Amino acid sequence: MRKELHPKGWNENKTNDSWAIFKIMGEFVNGFEKMSQIGPCVSIFGSARTKPDHKYYKLAESVAKSICEAGYGVITGGGPGIMEAGNKGAHLAGGTSVGLNIDLPFEQHDNPYIDNDKSLDFDYFFVRKVMFVKYSQGFVVMPGGFGTLDELFEAITLIQTNKIEKFPIILVGTDFWSGLMDWVKATMLDKFSNVSPEDLDLIHLVDTEEEVVSILDAFYKEYGLSPNF
Repeated sequence: MRKELHPKGWNENKTNDSWAIFKIMGEFVNGFEKMSQIGPCVSIFGSARTKPDHKYYKLAESVAKSICEAGYGVITGGGPGIMEAGNKGAHLAGGTSVGLNIDLPFEQHDNPYIDNDKSLDFDYFFVRKVMFVKYSQGFVVMPGGFGTLDELFEAITLIQTNKIEKFPIILVGTDFWSGLMDWVKATMLDKFSNVSPEDLDLIHLVDTEEEVVSILDAFYKEYGLSPNF
């Protein structure tokens, strides 16, 4: 007997995929409507597993506070760890505190420091990523895991390929990031020439909240604040 080319339920799955378009559209519409009203913000990324007594939780809180005192708002992924620290710093400074939550089977739950009217929920990572990139005036990247690296390298790729406007990408924590950046420069750039020197121009490696704000302010003295695409 000839083996079926497709498993049972194939057509049903295709139908479900088609209807998913409307849910995706709904997430984009809701996100665009709410995010277009928040004003200039900076996204803070980092591990959901970082505890409140860790030095990088405390530093993320201080960074977020300084960012808001400089006139920007803060966007995070809305969850615990570094995300919570970012929202907490924004909240303590009386600044805009946005949380873009994602439905996950573990780790993710929204933190209590997000403004009540600025907490958005997403089922799709790619829709959430669009909101981060479109409405952020910069990325502040604290130590994190694969998700943090994903956001970092996607932003670099989009800038490299001119899909979005340039904005500063600030890596906070030389003890965490210096090994990666040394490898990028020595291996990707010098040894294999897989990237260009100018691809790395917007990436800054710092350790303090003062350096973060200084880089943001210097960049936006030259470029205007606006959505990135």
